Amino acid sequence: MGDVVAAIKVMPDSPEIDLDDLQNRLEDTLPEGAEISDVNTDDVAFGLTALIPTVIVPDEEGGTEAVEEAFSEVEDVESVSVEDVGRL
Repeated sequence: MGDVVAAIKVMPDSPEIDLDDLQNRLEDTLPEGAEISDVNTDDVAFGLTALIPTVIVPDEEGGTEAVEEAFSEVEDVESVSVEDVGRL
């Protein structure tokens, strides 16, 4: 098998959230075997900026579900959605 790569959009629940701190907390919650290879931002509206980490997960781990669930449980995260997914 191979690895799955996914861009996952993480919406903070407020424009006042420190995105660097949020990114660190997301990295701390990654399931074993998953890694963040890059992080982009997306200016949504009214000062709200989403983080879009590119996550690499071993295919045998069942795709991105564990990462999505872990990110959803991080404090200050409003929503999590997969923007793009593919194989390496």
